[in-house]
Amino acid sequence: MIGNGDESLSARATFRGELLRQRVHNGWTLAELSERTRYDGSYLQRLETGGRLGSIDAARVLDRTYGTGELLHNLWRLAKREAGASRFAGFGEAEAEATGIHEFSVSTVPGLLQTPGYAEALLRMEGPASEQVLAQQVQARIARQDRLTGSGALQYRGLLDESAIRRPVADRQVWADQLARLIQAAREPNISLQIVPFGIGPHPLVMSSVQLLWLPSGRTVAYIEGSWSGQLVQEIEDVERLRLSYDLLRDSALSTADSLALLATMLEDHTSCPTPHQT
Repeated sequence: MIGNGDESLSARATFRGELLRQRVHNGWTLAELSERTRYDGSYLQRLETGGRLGSIDAARVLDRTYGTGELLHNLWRLAKREAGASRFAGFGEAEAEATGIHEFSVSTVPGLLQTPGYAEALLRMEGPASEQVLAQQVQARIARQDRLTGSGALQYRGLLDESAIRRPVADRQVWADQLARLIQAAREPNISLQIVPFGIGPHPLVMSSVQLLWLPSGRTVAYIEGSWSGQLVQEIEDVERLRLSYDLLRDSALSTADSLALLATMLEDHTSCPTPHQT
């Protein structure tokens, strides 16, 4: 669970709460627990605060140390299963609460910047759905964009792989509208867009799209998404590795000014090119 919701109902919260309860019940400090388990004290503290879930081996060692049978490692399994239960598990809550989002999109325009026409084209590729369901899906995706406007607008930085802007949808007008939307967004004070050019070659994020979400609590979580799967990442070390990869990729991207110029040139070329005749 993310934020200030009913976290007590999550398996992860139950797991970390039981870890703390067992240590307090035994009257041990973190240093004493570290000596008994041979795990670093800072690692054990992150387990108790929810900063990381840790490994099943650590849960088993803690079971033996506390004499709790299989309680802790069973709770760990439930927390791990909960984390992977849904492609979007926890993401909606995190995005709704986030004060800032840094995103890298590897192959498509990010959802927060899509036009209705472009969103519909992508959603149609995901499989058959009734027109009513499709319309609801488009509406839900576009509604998320409210976070980019108003007095509480979040700060958004987007890195778009060049493939995302070089792969148009079939409808030329829909693609023209999408390019125009990116140009408009790039000029907003709370939005920064940079294009990652093909020329930089392979990089650590080339296989998946990534979002880093800054939460009001001061925590940062990440969401990694591929074509068929997605995962909310909350472990501090994993988030930091993704953040470093993102920062290094940003250093290799075109500047915001050059990115805006490239988008403007693409829109001009697209609209000036005559529509090919259908045969």
